[in-house]
Amino acid sequence: MSLPRVSILRQGEVYKSLDVITINDPVTHEPVAEIDMANPGLIRRDLLRNTERAFRSLQDFSCADLIEISKKAGDLFMNAELPLFGDGQTQSPEDYLKCLAATSGLPHALVRKNMTKIFQVFTEMQEILKGLTRGMPLDIIDEGMGHHGGVTVSYFPRAKSLGIVLPSNSPGVNTLWMPAVILKSPVILKPGREEPWTPCRIMQAFIQAGMPKEAFSFYPTHHEGSSQIMDCCKRSMIFGGQDTVERYGDNPNVEVHGPGWSKILIGDDQIEDYQDYIDLIVESVSLNSGRSCINASAVVVPKHGKKIAEALAAELVQIKPTAIGDPHARLSSFANPKFAEFINAAIEEDLKTPGAVDCTAEARGTSNRVVIHDGRTYLLPSVIYCDSPDHPIFNKEYLFPFVTVVESEQKDFFNMIGQSLIVSGITEDESLSRELLECPLIDRLNIGPIPTTRLDWDQPHEGNLFEFLYKRRAIQRTHTER
Repeated sequence: MSLPRVSILRQGEVYKSLDVITINDPVTHEPVAEIDMANPGLIRRDLLRNTERAFRSLQDFSCADLIEISKKAGDLFMNAELPLFGDGQTQSPEDYLKCLAATSGLPHALVRKNMTKIFQVFTEMQEILKGLTRGMPLDIIDEGMGHHGGVTVSYFPRAKSLGIVLPSNSPGVNTLWMPAVILKSPVILKPGREEPWTPCRIMQAFIQAGMPKEAFSFYPTHHEGSSQIMDCCKRSMIFGGQDTVERYGDNPNVEVHGPGWSKILIGDDQIEDYQDYIDLIVESVSLNSGRSCINASAVVVPKHGKKIAEALAAELVQIKPTAIGDPHARLSSFANPKFAEFINAAIEEDLKTPGAVDCTAEARGTSNRVVIHDGRTYLLPSVIYCDSPDHPIFNKEYLFPFVTVVESEQKDFFNMIGQSLIVSGITEDESLSRELLECPLIDRLNIGPIPTTRLDWDQPHEGNLFEFLYKRRAIQRTHTER
């Protein structure tokens, strides 16, 4: 039986390359798939010459039409045998699940949960766009102008495509670009090396549901090819670490998705009831195996920090490696064992600085964090108590369930939390709530006992894709009597 082959897609047309790489199962080392790689020259030529056709292919549809297509695509994504981008092959949902698990390390149970999340974005697109546009009638996008809030408004696209450089850490990141095509922006996708499966399946679901294939380009490529996407697209989205944030963070044409540094703060008024919030913190830290930017990486409390860290450790040590097909699996392995070793070494180096205690090591009775199970490499959940926010390990973020706990007087919370994608402030104190509302370091705010991982479809998750893709203009128009 031939291997699944994922080819390049140039505005909906399959293209095969002479540069083909093979992705192997990290356990068996057997080949899982062949991937056609796009060279930088091909990408640059396509992006500089052919964007108009892709853009026009979406303008023939209303946003309402595209929303209906998205609903159909959701059903296809979950249930249909869909084409791959090569050799006329198809892929069932179960084939997709097995390929993704083999190359990414995600257990089947977490793949299914991510599939459900993606399905919900397909089917809840109307609510998502309502949140992005703040309830603006979508026919204003169709017509270019209209009435909203008692005034005439006009919006025009800032660019004729959206370039996206994706990671391999979790399928769920694809939900951030999906609304772009409903907003009539063609997408230029570079998949993560170990995760071409999800963007490929999403694109094919859209196309099979009736979306114009010209709106989709897919370029598996090396680093130089990614740079061409970033350079040639007037609007682009990229995922990466702090180095990526530093490189692109000041570029208004780039929406950067870096580390989340999401946090939970417990106010003075609620801290004596901290036991009531342990399950909430565990969910915030461990959901999706801690691989998302919305996972909490730090807990800041005014007191009882060591007790809270120990209570968290007692719960998180229950999360252990299991068979990849275990329906209750909660922990992902690392497709590249060297990456797990690198993370572990960084943590151990920080722990050499006095003032930090690995509470999970105490709960397990062993400091071993890297384990091998069924031939796969895992990092066990880790809870670190710090005696000061100045400790080098505080607020570090890693791709597994990892959290630091630190004490700070409530009056000093906002001097030390730093930039945070999500903060859950557990308090009923109106003064603290006001400070949270006014804090410019928080992108998404939960006030009350809400996990950092709980998202609403009518609230933008990170940034506002509509405002990134469209610009408002002042407009006046004469009215001719007929």
